[in-house]
Amino acid sequence: MSTQQSVSAEVVRARTFRYTWWLAALAVIVVISTVRLYTGTDRITAPGTLRAAIIGACPILLAGLGGLWAERAGIVNIGLEGQMLLGTWGAAFFAYHYGPLAGVLGAALMGLIGGLLHAIATVSFGVDHIISGVAINIVGLGAVGFLAKTTFDDLDGGGPRNLSGYSTPPEFTVPLIADGARSLADKHWFVISDVAGAVAGVTTRLSVLTVLAFVLVAVTAWVLWRTSFGLRLRSCGENPQAAETLGINVYRYKYVAVLISGAFAGLGGAYLAMVASSSFTVGQTGGRGYIGLATMIFGNWRPSGVLTGALMFGYTDGVSLLSNSGAIVHALLLLVAILLAVFAVLKVRGGERVTGFVIAGISVGAFVWYFLSETVDASFTGMTPYVVTLFVLAVFSQRLRMPAADGKPYRRGGAG
Repeated sequence: MSTQQSVSAEVVRARTFRYTWWLAALAVIVVISTVRLYTGTDRITAPGTLRAAIIGACPILLAGLGGLWAERAGIVNIGLEGQMLLGTWGAAFFAYHYGPLAGVLGAALMGLIGGLLHAIATVSFGVDHIISGVAINIVGLGAVGFLAKTTFDDLDGGGPRNLSGYSTPPEFTVPLIADGARSLADKHWFVISDVAGAVAGVTTRLSVLTVLAFVLVAVTAWVLWRTSFGLRLRSCGENPQAAETLGINVYRYKYVAVLISGAFAGLGGAYLAMVASSSFTVGQTGGRGYIGLATMIFGNWRPSGVLTGALMFGYTDGVSLLSNSGAIVHALLLLVAILLAVFAVLKVRGGERVTGFVIAGISVGAFVWYFLSETVDASFTGMTPYVVTLFVLAVFSQRLRMPAADGKPYRRGGAG
């Protein structure tokens, strides 16, 4: 096959892939709207619910992007949770004394410091990545508790484990669009109101930090896949020995990637302390660093996949915090059962019979649970984000491809 034919075939495959995803997205929207009408649970796609989903998604998204940067360079960053914790303290401390912009920068700086510790341990000293990351999480929690007690205890609105009263990033509402979308959402029309609810959710009381989170997705995709810097960085995660023979300073790129990773996780902590909540509390990440790592894996180490996973996990996280969340989660059971049934059929048709039958069994269980109950206990709704995380990783693990040298030790001039 000639080069021109190869390029043409690649273009056709790319277009087919895009069309397939657009059709799949449209089908999911139709199913969601059908479930909303059947169950009468209009809050599934209400603007307030979707706004809560975005607030729940952004910290997870920033952590997932942080993990993506590190792992694309071959460093597993389990320490995202600890770096997010450091970011929460940095956001509160600097925002209280110097304003919201300083709070955001301070959070990124604290996360970067956590990333630096991880880089020194894994890149310079060759410590096992998992051990180093777990240590960062433990140190991060202890350091935040110590710093909070020593710096917040004597402040107005402060205490040994909390702080409030500092400035937060500004919010804005897109005029006309937000009002029009909310008006359409309130009519509860099929599909149209569901799309309008999403539009209203992303245009009403939108934090500047939310915009930054979504911009960073595009920036990450462009830098890592459209620049020579990104190509060199990704080569360090695929084959660092080959990158070394081409004159690439592998150590430098790994350090840069892990520092950026920590800074992104710190920004996720800032989001929790300044947008999701207007106050700081020790340990307020609640495991979102680990969920961010799960979104990166679910997203197959790509920014678009991380965004999709973060929105999904963020939705369940946001819903669990709403009043009457049990009714929403109960309606979502039917949605999940339908989607799993379709997914099981696709797996069986693709020749993966065992996986398909297992997923079909889970789908039947979800249908039975839905029709034999009227609501979901409030204690379970709080577990929803973590249950969804485990389930999604179990279902989608077979299609994943991590960077070839991810987590493997590297020494300059050695065989790896």
